[in-house]
Amino acid sequence: MRFTENFSEQIKTLKNEIECADAIVIGAGAGLSSSAGFLYEGKRFKEYFSDFEARYGFHDMYSGGFYPYKTPEEYWAYWSRNIYVNRYIDAPKPLYNELFHIVENKDYFVITTNVDHCFQKAGFDKKRLFYTQGDYGLFQCSVPCREETFDNETIIRRMVKEQKNMLIPSELLPVCPHCGKPMTMNLRSDDRFAEDKGWHEAAERYQSFLRARKDRHILFLELGVGYNTPVIIKYPFWQMTAKNPQAVYACVNNGEAICPKEIEHRSICINSDIGEVICKLSENER
Repeated sequence: MRFTENFSEQIKTLKNEIECADAIVIGAGAGLSSSAGFLYEGKRFKEYFSDFEARYGFHDMYSGGFYPYKTPEEYWAYWSRNIYVNRYIDAPKPLYNELFHIVENKDYFVITTNVDHCFQKAGFDKKRLFYTQGDYGLFQCSVPCREETFDNETIIRRMVKEQKNMLIPSELLPVCPHCGKPMTMNLRSDDRFAEDKGWHEAAERYQSFLRARKDRHILFLELGVGYNTPVIIKYPFWQMTAKNPQAVYACVNNGEAICPKEIEHRSICINSDIGEVICKLSENER
């Protein structure tokens, strides 16, 4: 297996698999966006949320999302800014663009737990993307009264622009147009996640892609997937690689790139920063 190879040899091996594979299935987790600069703490947090930090005492965007705000005007002041900087502002580094240039001429599909829309903004085909956990750019009814989502860019930009003293105007509070209940983000956190028509169509396209290529040389390329929800990408990638003798599993994850022994001989596990790996692959492209 490639555990014995050094970094440059691993890059060559992965590059060869990308070139030779009949199809590539990319599984992307939070580590990919983190490597692209979408960090939830440190300098980036202070740049956008120093006022919230001073008032409420939390020190990263993740904690801010769980803070018990006293009013919905406070809640949406925080969340509109969070959504704006993590959905409507481009990632600080062009990592997704570089990844797209590596696979754009391949037969690819992407499944991701990320909700920041970076794949589409980088040029990936919308019909080859499955956002399993939702999208920061969508609202849904908090009940929900139906499986429907709503684009939120216009209202989010207004919330960010018109908020004062960490409060949005009450008239901007989002409510469901059908039942009048408060709206919430279309993010999977419990059984109230709305799987709308677009979600189901994407899920079926993903399954159809896999069915049509199940016996071919597939590269399952896992990027930055942790162990919060391994049943969505990591474990299925292991299982599909084990079932298909022609499949290869590649995992790029700084410090967490591992695989089961059963597929070790057909795996490439690179314990390095994703950005560095993509950069090296891009250099080989030129």
